Amino acid sequence: MKSRIVVAAAVPLILGLLAACGGGASGVSTSSANDAQGPITIWYSNNAQEVAWGEQMVASWNKLHPSEKVSGQQIPAAASSEEVIGAAITAGSEPCLIYNTAPAAVPTFEQQGGLVSLSSFPGGAAYIEARTGPGASVYKSPDGQYYQMPWKSNPVMIFYNKKIFAKAGISTTNPPLSTYTEFLATAKKLVSSKAAQYAIYPDPSSDFFQSWYDFYPMYAAETGGTELVENGKSTFNSTAGDAVAAFWQQLYAENLAGKESYTNDPFASGAAAMAIVGPWAIDSYQGKVDWGVVPVPTTAGSHGDQVPTFSDAKNIAMYASCKNRGTAWDFLKYSTSTAEDGKLLSMTGQMPMRQGIQQLYAPYFKANPAYTEFAAEAAHVIEVPNVPNSIQDWQVFRDAWSKSVIFGQQSPDAALTGAATAINKLVAATTP
Repeated sequence: MKSRIVVAAAVPLILGLLAACGGGASGVSTSSANDAQGPITIWYSNNAQEVAWGEQMVASWNKLHPSEKVSGQQIPAAASSEEVIGAAITAGSEPCLIYNTAPAAVPTFEQQGGLVSLSSFPGGAAYIEARTGPGASVYKSPDGQYYQMPWKSNPVMIFYNKKIFAKAGISTTNPPLSTYTEFLATAKKLVSSKAAQYAIYPDPSSDFFQSWYDFYPMYAAETGGTELVENGKSTFNSTAGDAVAAFWQQLYAENLAGKESYTNDPFASGAAAMAIVGPWAIDSYQGKVDWGVVPVPTTAGSHGDQVPTFSDAKNIAMYASCKNRGTAWDFLKYSTSTAEDGKLLSMTGQMPMRQGIQQLYAPYFKANPAYTEFAAEAAHVIEVPNVPNSIQDWQVFRDAWSKSVIFGQQSPDAALTGAATAINKLVAATTP
């Protein structure tokens, strides 16, 4: 789910209001805190469905553990969740657990000294790997430890508006969207027929995470699952990266994709015929859009529900100011149990990062077939790389992408070559 949050207050005010488990990171002894039991505070997303899930989960724990009460609240409003969490770490006022930790931000929070290694708890790594399976390894930090619990994913795919496609005379059951050539031809038909103002409308803003909803899923599909950075080097300055950039450049150059900021959701409003989004959005489209879903396209053609895409995951992390880490660890396991993962799925439509969810929660998927393809895709996702300066890496990429692909102020080849060089230097940089 996108990490944008409405700005509600200046950061200094936020710092004065943040709830915490108590104490700054420097005042907490790891050896004693890992065993300590007692009250803790947690934050969860301000997404309505997640709030409902979090409230029932906290209530059920408190009923069973009256001497280890958990206080839950929505993450305070700010420009982004990364901003408010980073500010809280600096102030030493983080809660024990945050159920809205973006994997891209984990390296930065580590550099701040704000995270607790979950591997430091007895059986910690084993618990994570047993629940998540082989995919857990991508969430390890370079030191081999887990500073985040893989929690839930939202595999992004192409949603299309069946009503708009029908108006344009395009198949609503097997739309020609598999290859870049097909997709572009379909996009032109959607706009030229005036069925929609735009074929697709990813957010063109410069936020570092916006490339996760245009470039990155298609790069994942085109490469068979290559991350932005692998083995300490950027990967996108390549034939595959060039192909993805050329595809999007043509969409923007021919005004098939919007370049201006759009206040509301352009797909939900009908301004755009397609969107790249995950299953969390299904509920918001209920009663507004008669939609279908297909995998993102590739040059050769993509079919089925096993095409690599971006995970759009949000994870759980334990923060350094937490004093009662024993309770926090027990609560983290409680909140990611088979039962609570089932409730998360049924209440939010988001995919728990747990092995075999299609079989384990078969009754849910039978009753809600619209989510089945996303459950299958959840086993074929890539993540943002866990590398130094991760957010800066993505910002460098986004700036180059915006300047060249979206706004045509530089050739994509030159822009992405420059971005690759800059990112290689950032990744190679050592923490002071």
